[in-house]
Amino acid sequence: MSKERYIQAKQNWAEKQKALGRTARIDRSKDRLPPGQKLTTGFPVLDLGVKPNIPLSEWRLTLSGLIEKPLTLSWDDFNALPQVEDTSDFHCVTTWSKYDCQWKGVAFTTLYELVSPKADAAFVYFTGNDGYSTNVPLEQCLDDDVLIATSFNGAPLPLEHGGPARVIIPKLYAWKGSKFVNGISFLKEDKLGFWEVRGYSNTADPWTEDRYA
Repeated sequence: MSKERYIQAKQNWAEKQKALGRTARIDRSKDRLPPGQKLTTGFPVLDLGVKPNIPLSEWRLTLSGLIEKPLTLSWDDFNALPQVEDTSDFHCVTTWSKYDCQWKGVAFTTLYELVSPKADAAFVYFTGNDGYSTNVPLEQCLDDDVLIATSFNGAPLPLEHGGPARVIIPKLYAWKGSKFVNGISFLKEDKLGFWEVRGYSNTADPWTEDRYA
């Protein structure tokens, strides 16, 4: 199934990029605001109290686990990969949502293609330079709006929001998108992340208010 999901996501990414600047944003649902959420025009900062300021010359993203081509990307390597832009909504488990966040970076599908996950890879485990971790089924990472973002609303992603690079998975509560990302591991079995072992939901679906285990 992952292969088919990957192919469809790549096609959808291509269609989005062609449409940039020529068509209005297409809402996924008429019920755009998940239950229990309130809109904000700001962008509250929530983190572990650690904001690691890694020089770009020292930044690394390591891809490991059940993949054919393990590798570590430098900042220059990462930014030499194909870049995509996407506009999506952001839903925090603390009950606020922000509409039309404009992200730019590298699609997860591009990394998937680069490392060639093995057939038994079923989960993705993300880590950050702040000691954070979180887990997501591989199938959900292959959606056409999942990316490693380095830009927010037309400017470099600021440190307080996880810069220089963070994971964006719009269909899930935002804690599933690791800030300060430095590692992506492909696993056969699920491995709970920082908040998941502390009582947060493992599935994190905003539309069913799946906040806590």
